[in-house]
Amino acid sequence: MYINKALIYGNLTRDPETKALPSGAAVTTFSVATNRVYKDKNGVKQESTDYHNIVTFGRQAEVVAQYLRKGSGVYVEGRIQTRSWDDKDGTKKYRTEIVADTIQFGPKSGASAGGAYPSSASAGSSSGAASKVPASQQSAPELDTIEYPEEDINPDDIPF
Repeated sequence: MYINKALIYGNLTRDPETKALPSGAAVTTFSVATNRVYKDKNGVKQESTDYHNIVTFGRQAEVVAQYLRKGSGVYVEGRIQTRSWDDKDGTKKYRTEIVADTIQFGPKSGASAGGAYPSSASAGSSSGAASKVPASQQSAPELDTIEYPEEDINPDDIPF
C-alpha cells in the first residue's frame, strides 16, 4: 500500500488566485508558509521557513478565494503532486504542489464580530438576533489559550 498525504498548517504568503478550467470549474492557487524553530548543534535557536504551493478545485476553490487573504491561517490536507511542462524556450519546468482535499480556516485575525469568515450567526437571514445588536456592543468570546513554558523540555524528563 502506498500513501501520499500532506498535512500542513501555516499562513498564506499572498492572496489566492482563481482561474477557470475549460469545463468552467474554478481552480484556486495560493502559497502557505510554515515555520520551524529548533536549536542547532551549538545550542543556538534557529528558525526556518518553508513555502508550499497549494491548489484546490470546484466549490472549495471558490470559498478559499472568497474568504482567505494574505496572512490568513489555514490547515490543508491533501496529496503531493509534481507537474512538468516545457516553457517557451523548450526548457523543462517542474512544480511540486499540494492538491488540497480538505481546507480549514484558521482563527480570524482581529476576532471581530463581523470577521472575514462565515459563521452560523452571519450565514442565516438578516432577522437573527446577532444582526440586531450594534457591532460596538457585541463582544468576542474569551478564548482559552495554552501557555507554553519558556524553557526547553528535556526528553529525559518525560515519564514514558
